[in-house]
Amino acid sequence: MYAIIQSGGKQYRVEKESVVTVDLINQEEGANFETDKVLLVKSGENDVKIGTPFLKGAKVSGKILSHFKDKKVIVFKKKRRKGYQRKQGHRQNYTKIQITSISSK
Repeated sequence: MYAIIQSGGKQYRVEKESVVTVDLINQEEGANFETDKVLLVKSGENDVKIGTPFLKGAKVSGKILSHFKDKKVIVFKKKRRKGYQRKQGHRQNYTKIQITSISSK
């Protein structure tokens, strides 16, 4: 059984007991995570439920394991023969979630 959820404008395929890395969620570590933005649930070989865009009554819940930053991404801009160079970097914030249950009506 797996589901496809939406979090932070992106879509993730999740299964029970799987660990997923999503964009930063403003909750404390160890807190419970629930979302009803479920796009698809597949529970059997031919049992697929697809929402328009979300499934009514479907929920995915989990536990927030940790918050962390990804490795640094360098953004470098240059225009040749003009003496223009800009170097900038940033580290994106992420959250690790362990999925505990997938339910659909």
